[in-house]
Amino acid sequence: MRRLIVFAKVPRVGAVKTRLARDIGSVAAWVWYRRTLATLLHRLGRDRRWRPILAIAGPHRHRIGYPRAQFWVVSRQSRGDLGRRMTAAFAGGKGPTVLVGSDIPDLASSHIIQSFQALGRSQVVLGPATDGGFWLVGLRHPRRSGRLFRAVRWSTPFALADTLANLDPRDSATLLAPLADLDDGNDLRTWRARGDAH
Repeated sequence: MRRLIVFAKVPRVGAVKTRLARDIGSVAAWVWYRRTLATLLHRLGRDRRWRPILAIAGPHRHRIGYPRAQFWVVSRQSRGDLGRRMTAAFAGGKGPTVLVGSDIPDLASSHIIQSFQALGRSQVVLGPATDGGFWLVGLRHPRRSGRLFRAVRWSTPFALADTLANLDPRDSATLLAPLADLDDGNDLRTWRARGDAH
């Protein structure tokens, strides 16, 4: 069965979007993250075309603090850097699997549908982010993810290029349209300005 995994953090003041918090304050960053996460879970959780899995960083004894997570299977991310955590998440199941972050406000069901469609013709699908990283990664055979995330320079403009360089030469990849993930105050201002222009 298709799986959709969302990587998220417990929405607590001072524990989420720390770079954004330096620019707009920890409470404002928490409000933005909590609202974005709630919208994302509501938007993607009811769709029966995939199994929705919410992978939380750190302990998650209760669902308190996970707005609108009632349709999601809640699990815990493994330890290690982002590559190790994604590898473990992919390895936990079979069938086409897509993984996204929780700080992409423009992410819609249509993007997830496109990614699964792409996995019908490619081994790997990636959604480039405007900062040089990626907002989505999908694998047709998720247990082959180990090599893909080795030695990737996370949180740098080289993350997508490093991941593409790790592709097995025999594997085909599809790139989706770029989206913005919001890391700091400038990202937030740019996103808001784009919305006001429409």
